[in-house]
Amino acid sequence: MKDILVNNCKMDRLDWVLDVLIAVAAFMFALIQITLSSSPLVFRDSLFRSMMGVISRNPDPSIYILLALTTLPLVVRRRLPWEVFIFTFLVFVTSQGDAPSYSFSAIGPMIALLTLASERTLYETGVAAAIVVILLFWMPPPGENAAIRLAVVVQNLTLFAVAAGVGLALYAFNNYKEESKARAEETQRRIEEESARRVEEERVRIAREIHDITAHSLSAVSIQAAAAERLIDRNPAMAKEAVAQIRLTSKSALEEIRSMISVLRNEDAEAETKPTNGTDRMPDLCEYAREAGLEVTYDDAGYDAAQVPAYVDVALFGIAREAITNTVRHAHAHKLKVRLANTDVTAVLSVEDDGCGMPEGTAASDGLSESSGHGVQGMAERVTVLKGTFSAGNRPQGGFAVRVELPLGKRE
Repeated sequence: MKDILVNNCKMDRLDWVLDVLIAVAAFMFALIQITLSSSPLVFRDSLFRSMMGVISRNPDPSIYILLALTTLPLVVRRRLPWEVFIFTFLVFVTSQGDAPSYSFSAIGPMIALLTLASERTLYETGVAAAIVVILLFWMPPPGENAAIRLAVVVQNLTLFAVAAGVGLALYAFNNYKEESKARAEETQRRIEEESARRVEEERVRIAREIHDITAHSLSAVSIQAAAAERLIDRNPAMAKEAVAQIRLTSKSALEEIRSMISVLRNEDAEAETKPTNGTDRMPDLCEYAREAGLEVTYDDAGYDAAQVPAYVDVALFGIAREAITNTVRHAHAHKLKVRLANTDVTAVLSVEDDGCGMPEGTAASDGLSESSGHGVQGMAERVTVLKGTFSAGNRPQGGFAVRVELPLGKRE
């Protein structure tokens, strides 16, 4: 009930000033209307004036009070739309006989009805319209000429219908603005969610890259450190060479990590433009595997890097690095075969070893079983992003194989 009696709309000082001006303007309009209609300046023909019931006399002072009662309450019409409408309309229909003619102004109740129609629900507007129709026909203006009285009632109905129509138009417009605002906020929310999702994807990508770099580099450092430890007494020269290799590997890893996260340190800083490692570094990976004791066969005779987009070339190197690192760390293999090739439409990478492979019952056709490791999952995700095909699993003749096929067209 409180929601009906009091309209919870937000109003600032400018709104209140505007409503005061509207109430004063309505009162002035009503005064001018009743003054002109009561004057012989408007209707000069005395017979017509008699037929219309227009009396040539000044309005009684009480009329001005009644006009004020139908207009000045408009100041609070937006906060109390029902109370203002009912009060001003009842004063209007009960005061028509007190005016010197049929010209008692309906401007106040019209504005009150317009406000109610624009601020409240369609159901409430319908109830207010029904009240107007019933009371106008039940309490018509006094007078002996029934035709003129009916004409005045129809005229007043038309005026109130126009007021209600304007109010409903404002109601529809306000609803449209609210819906547009809600749609804009929803769109903004979706944009923010999409941005957050992309940031999360980038965070995962960076984490995967750092994982690949550190896994490869630390494995190489571990192998070289073990070799230096064994050779430091028997062959100091070779031990020194192994230590030098540790230093180079560590430096290279630090440079790659620094290049990757430098943009995250300062968003306004200029991003590094040095190209990411591509398949031109594949011989270094093979050398790393050889130093780990593997017999490596590398075949890139069918691969033309000039025909392969840079992002595909970089992805192939990252996948090869992860696959070779996994072989060195987990496969206990003796032989490793790496092959790169491309056609006009695809680039193909295969990495095969003769190691222990995955335990029985854990292999999956797509290489994404839980035991296949985070590295295999990362490789598969890279391939999925580039719309390629990926497989990783045990070879029939023993060992483990990773095969990647990436399209050379532009990413969608």
